Amino acid sequence: MVENRVCVGAIAGAFGVRGEAKIKSFTDDPAAIATYGPLETEDATRQFDVKIARTIKGGFAVRLSGVTTREEAEALKGTRLYVDRTMLPAPEEDEFYYADLIGLKVEGADGALLGKVKAVQEFGAGDMLEYVPDRGGETVLVPFTREAVPVVDVANGRVIIDPPVADDEETAP
Repeated sequence: MVENRVCVGAIAGAFGVRGEAKIKSFTDDPAAIATYGPLETEDATRQFDVKIARTIKGGFAVRLSGVTTREEAEALKGTRLYVDRTMLPAPEEDEFYYADLIGLKVEGADGALLGKVKAVQEFGAGDMLEYVPDRGGETVLVPFTREAVPVVDVANGRVIIDPPVADDEETAP
């Protein structure tokens, strides 16, 4: 994988019979995905110019340069699309790119080191911060909300989490 790139979308399959693809945008302004210049695959072996044909449920129907048949578009299903970070606007104050969180230290509200951020997962019902515990074991998912992750401090390489306590934990003896 090439460094200094940000995943801005994914191909969700073919749309229609004339080579259009369904694309899901991960950008703040979903239509901006077509404005960043050529998008490339994770392994950087292919690039696509993107032209939005129309908005559809869950994303856009697009024309990808070099893709002319339904079969070609369907073969790209699941392909994540990346752009060089320099093509993206600088984040505003108190904003950040999810890619910037990977590898940050995860600390508890008490300052204890808990682990390192592995990913931000997008499950549809709300984003989840996934981290690898310092003590080892399975990764941990925390709702990526202001309440559960009150501090995101990219400049100092850390996030602070204060996850909600499950009801059964509150009543334990």
